[in-house]
Amino acid sequence: MKKIVSGLLAAALAILLALPARAGSLAVEAEACLLMEKTTGQILYAVNEHQQLEPASVTKIMTILLVMEAIDSGALAYDDMVAASAYACSMGGSQIWLKENEQMSVEEMLKAVCVASANDCSVALAEHLAGSADAFVERMNQRAGELGMNDTNFLNPTGLPAQGHVTSAHDIALMSRELILNHPDIRRFTTIWTDTLRDGAFGLSNTNKLIRFYQGATGLKTGSTDSALYCLSATAERDGMELIAVILKSPTSTQRFESAKTLLNYGFAAYALAQAQPPEPLAPIPVELGEAPAVTPRLAGDPSILAAKEKVNAMEVQIELEERLSAPVEEGQQVGRMVVTSGGEVLSELPLVADRPVARLTYWQILERCLQAAFMGG
Repeated sequence: MKKIVSGLLAAALAILLALPARAGSLAVEAEACLLMEKTTGQILYAVNEHQQLEPASVTKIMTILLVMEAIDSGALAYDDMVAASAYACSMGGSQIWLKENEQMSVEEMLKAVCVASANDCSVALAEHLAGSADAFVERMNQRAGELGMNDTNFLNPTGLPAQGHVTSAHDIALMSRELILNHPDIRRFTTIWTDTLRDGAFGLSNTNKLIRFYQGATGLKTGSTDSALYCLSATAERDGMELIAVILKSPTSTQRFESAKTLLNYGFAAYALAQAQPPEPLAPIPVELGEAPAVTPRLAGDPSILAAKEKVNAMEVQIELEERLSAPVEEGQQVGRMVVTSGGEVLSELPLVADRPVARLTYWQILERCLQAAFMGG
């Protein structure tokens, strides 16, 4: 196997110049917290991340996720009309004061949940989607299990206080990532600062103050009750990297936002997300006794690399390829690998695969080619 080694990925990564502000312990005022990068799912900082705590209205991230999954699958549409039941109207807490049998579109109710944390709309959407709030809660817990949210037990779609309704900073990050990674249209709602419903008659103001006051903020959901105290899943994007900062049981509303900013600032200062690629076009690899003379290697797998900025700035790429192959060759067959290192540390290793299948020549095809070569040579 031959090797091709690049120089520094300076051209692609020259903008990532700052060195990280290392932190042994960040100034976060909360019982539990976690910082995660969206693309890779890598955890960058965490304290008590698996401690089971009340999430308050941060619960609604799962409610929103199930609604968005239904929309994106075609089972639900933004313009579908939802009627409010007496039960949905009885929720109390944060709400838009739905009247029994009042109808609103899925889009309007989703906006009310994302911006104003409307409990009545959360339950109305849950009932519309699953037939009842209890059936919807079963879906919530099933989805939590599928996402690996092992610290979680949901009892309602709202986060209103209920004994045993718990989750963790780790699990909130998992469902937050699933939402923003696979359903980016939710940003249309989570980035709204102020808006209206009912033809302008009812005003909405985002409970997440970072949307207005933090550069790159993209969401996501606040929550607070007397027992849960102040909670938040905050998302923000800068330079192509989106971070998720989870805060649970912070003493005050101001401290939860400041703590989230501390986590986000640390992540953006210390880390960079790079897309590693071969340093130059990869040469075809000859295929012996194949119907085609060669295959062209291509990169397989996710080329995203999350690392400390000083490591990103010193990244090197090494390409290892087979010198030749013997037919048959399958499409996607591994023919080499790309290894990304920094200061001798391997950051990533990705396979290089054949771009197409190549069948083996039959006996008669080989004979025909031999005769053609002999005739042409004569």
